[in-house]
Amino acid sequence: MTDQKPDFSGLKALYVNCTLKRSPQKSHTRTLIDVSMDIMEKEGVKSECIRLVDHDVAYGVYPDMTEHGADKDEWPDIWKKVDAADVLIIGTPIWLGEKSSVATKLIERLYAMSALQNDKGQYAFYGKAGGCLVTGNEDGIKHCAMGTLYALQHVGYSIPPQADAGWIGEAGPGPSYGDENEDGPVGFDNQFTNRNTTFMTYNLLHLAKMLKEQGGYPGYGNSRKDWDDGTRWNFENPEYR
Repeated sequence: MTDQKPDFSGLKALYVNCTLKRSPQKSHTRTLIDVSMDIMEKEGVKSECIRLVDHDVAYGVYPDMTEHGADKDEWPDIWKKVDAADVLIIGTPIWLGEKSSVATKLIERLYAMSALQNDKGQYAFYGKAGGCLVTGNEDGIKHCAMGTLYALQHVGYSIPPQADAGWIGEAGPGPSYGDENEDGPVGFDNQFTNRNTTFMTYNLLHLAKMLKEQGGYPGYGNSRKDWDDGTRWNFENPEYR
């Protein structure tokens, strides 16, 4: 191995656990999140995990839903943590082959912020890396990751190679990730899950570090502010050719 060990200590990572279970109930998704968070901690990355269902987050696609009829909305406070993070990892269980309803709510609230702009006039999520972790007792890791990662890149997150990982048990009712059986905790010795979770974590860190060191993406060709001011770079409307 010839690569020098990178210094990731200036990065911040935020995990959002989209389990349906309120604290202090055990979350199998959080158990897998902890594997990735442990790597972050050992690399000096400041990381935090939010269990979204523990917070009174309103439904809607506006930054603060109390301005649109909701009695309460904790999203504006959570948004501050999302905005401060260089890396966002969404953790979700699988239900009926899909990501959880809580994960869908999170994506809708992220979408509510997608019109905000950075100091280059780019959308606010430019220059940040995104990934996801999935757990369950039924097929669907890749399906859930596909929709989650698409949503993240659509609002502006950058997705590195191998940006998802997960664990599913035998199809049908049975132990979930981290549950105990006669051989010990279920899933902890699964090399596919362990390798992919490790690769995902480091690929997110590598991409976030590169983006942060170069100040995100250049504003040439992708600034909403410049577009609204009339800049078109090399675009030519075919109607006028």
